[in-house]
Amino acid sequence: MLQEMNQLGAMKTPFLFIIDFERKHPFIRPLDKIDSSEILYKVNNLQNYDEPLKKRRDTKPILKKEPVTFSEYEKAFYHVVKNQKAGNSYLLNLTFPTKITSDRTLKEIFFESRARYKLYFQDRFIVFSPETFVIINDDIISSYPMKGTIDASIPDAKNIILNDAKEFAEHITIVDLIRNDLSMVSNNVQVEKFRYCEKIKTSEKDLLQISSKITGKLIDKYRFNFGDLFEIILPAGSVTGAPKKKTVEIIKEAEKMPRNYFTGVFGIFDGRNIDSAVMIRYIEKTNGEFFYKSGGGITVYSEPEKEYREMIIKVYVPLD
Repeated sequence: MLQEMNQLGAMKTPFLFIIDFERKHPFIRPLDKIDSSEILYKVNNLQNYDEPLKKRRDTKPILKKEPVTFSEYEKAFYHVVKNQKAGNSYLLNLTFPTKITSDRTLKEIFFESRARYKLYFQDRFIVFSPETFVIINDDIISSYPMKGTIDASIPDAKNIILNDAKEFAEHITIVDLIRNDLSMVSNNVQVEKFRYCEKIKTSEKDLLQISSKITGKLIDKYRFNFGDLFEIILPAGSVTGAPKKKTVEIIKEAEKMPRNYFTGVFGIFDGRNIDSAVMIRYIEKTNGEFFYKSGGGITVYSEPEKEYREMIIKVYVPLD
C-alpha cells in the first residue's frame, strides 16, 4: 500500500506523504507535482506557500463549540474502561468530533494558525499539529510522543502535571510503546529526553504539553524503504494506546466511526531525510460543516468529567 514511498525514496525524489489512520487512502506525491491551490504544507521550515500580505484580522478566530453530550461521551468512556478492567488494554486514546462554527474559512484558519506542522488538503481538512511523529536524519530515527495537557493559567501548572500519577503512568506507557515500535526498525533505542514541557498559545488560552524524545540507529534496509518502515510503526502510539493491536479494535468499537486522516501522519522526504507529524489539532469539512476532532488518553484511573473537559479544551487554534 505504501510501496510508492519505497520507490521515491530509492530514487531520492522529494515527496509529500499523508497517511490516514486506517491506512486505506494514503496520499503520496512528489513535491514538484503538488498543486498549491489544493494542498499547502509546512513541515518545520519547509513550506510551499508565501504568507499572505494581509494574513490576519484584528480579532482572533472564533470557534463556537458544540461537543457531543457528556452522556454520549460517558457511554464510550465506560466501554473503554470495561475493556481495560478485563485486561484488554491499559491505555487508550478516545476521540470525538466537536461541531464548530467559525467566522473563518479553512484556508483562513490555516494561514492564521501557528504550528511546527501545518497542512491544508483540498478544502477537506486542515491540520496544525504540535506533535512530531518521526524524524529521520541519515541513519538516526527520532520520535517525540506528546502525552499530557494542562491549562497553563492554573497556578503551578507545570509541577501539577509533572507530578500527577495518572499523567505519569500514561506518558511512560506511550514512551515504552514508541520505544518498542522503534526497536522494530532500529537498534540502540534509548530515551534521550523524558517528559519535557512546552507552552502552546491558542485562540482561547495557553496550554502546557508534555513530550519525550526517543532515538534509535536505523537498520540499513529501512534507510530509504520508507513505505516498509511506516507500515511497521503505524498507527502512531500516542494516539492509539497499548497494547496497540487490541486497543485499535476497542477504539473502533467505542468511537463507532473511522478516523480517516485524523490521527494519521503526514510529512516530507526532502531527498535525504524525513520529517513527519501526527495529525492532531484537526478540522474537517463535512457537507459544508466544520468538525474539530480531539481526545485524550483513558486508563482505569481516569475520571470521565475531567477527560471530557480535556477533549473540549483541545478544540483551539494555536496562535503566536
